[in-house]
Amino acid sequence: MVDTEFIEALASKAPTPGGGGASAYVGALASALASMVGNLTVGKKKYADVEERMQAELVELADTREHLLALIDEDARAFEPLAAAYGMPKGSDEERAAQSAALQAALVDACEVPLEIMATSVQVIESCVFMARHGSVLALSDAGAAAVLAKAALQAASLNVVINIGSMDDAERAERYRNQMEDLLAAGCAMADEVYADVVKRLS
Repeated sequence: MVDTEFIEALASKAPTPGGGGASAYVGALASALASMVGNLTVGKKKYADVEERMQAELVELADTREHLLALIDEDARAFEPLAAAYGMPKGSDEERAAQSAALQAALVDACEVPLEIMATSVQVIESCVFMARHGSVLALSDAGAAAVLAKAALQAASLNVVINIGSMDDAERAERYRNQMEDLLAAGCAMADEVYADVVKRLS
C-alpha cells in the first residue's frame, strides 16, 4: 500500500528530493489526513449543519494536496540551477562574476518555492482548525495529528528560506523573503499549537 519510491530517493545521496521536497510531502500527508476527518463527517446527521462547509473544505484540501505534491517537483527543479551555479568555475574575475550572477538568479526560485510550500501548509492548518472544531469527534485525534504534520511541513520549509536568503546579495529582497517567512511561521504555528492543545484537552 505504501509507495516507497519517494522515501528511497530521499534517503539516497542524490541532492533531490531534499528538505524542501520532504516538507511538501509531509504537508500533503497532513492535507490527506485532514481530508479523512472530513470524509468521516460528511453525510452524518449529527453534523448536518456543517455539511456544506465540510464539503467545501474537502475541495480545498484536495487542491492543497495536489499543489503540495506538485511542489515536490518544483523544489527539485529550483535546486538544479542553484547546484549548477555553485559548481561553476571561479578562477578568473569574469568567471567569478558569471558565477555570482547565476547564483543570485537561482536563489530567487530557491526561496520562492519553499515560501509557497509554507503558504500552502498554512492553508492546510486552517482546514485542520475547522476539522478539529466541527469534524467527527471519532476522528478528533486525526485532526490534531494533521495540524502537527502541517506545522512540521511549515517549519521544515522555512529552513530552506533561511539558508538561501543568507547567500543573497539583494538585501531588500532577502528582507522581504524573511518577513514573509516569519509571518507565515507566526500565523501557522500559533494555529497548529492551538489545535494540538485543544485536541489534547478534549481527549484527556
